[in-house]
Amino acid sequence: MAQMQESNEEQQFFSDLNTRLTDIEEKQRLLKDRVILIGRNLIEEREKTFNDVQELRKSLIRLEIETKGIKELLQRVLEQLDNTARKEELSILQRQFDLFRKG
Repeated sequence: MAQMQESNEEQQFFSDLNTRLTDIEEKQRLLKDRVILIGRNLIEEREKTFNDVQELRKSLIRLEIETKGIKELLQRVLEQLDNTARKEELSILQRQFDLFRKG
């Protein structure tokens, strides 16, 4: 009888051990699946971020080119404004011309 009880205890021990092993294997499988999902998400986010950065770089280059063009245009306009007579200067010249013509 003692031997039978010992045999039952051994069977119970091995059954518990087998159940624990199965639980550990299941947890390990779930962790593996989670790590794979996290890895995929990380790769996708990295690619998305990389593409976003590339687009931002392109936009920045475009903006720099446009800004440079606007600066050059403004510089030319300012140069032309410096070379053209102002309205007041023209009216003064017109009055002087009228004085010479009348005089």
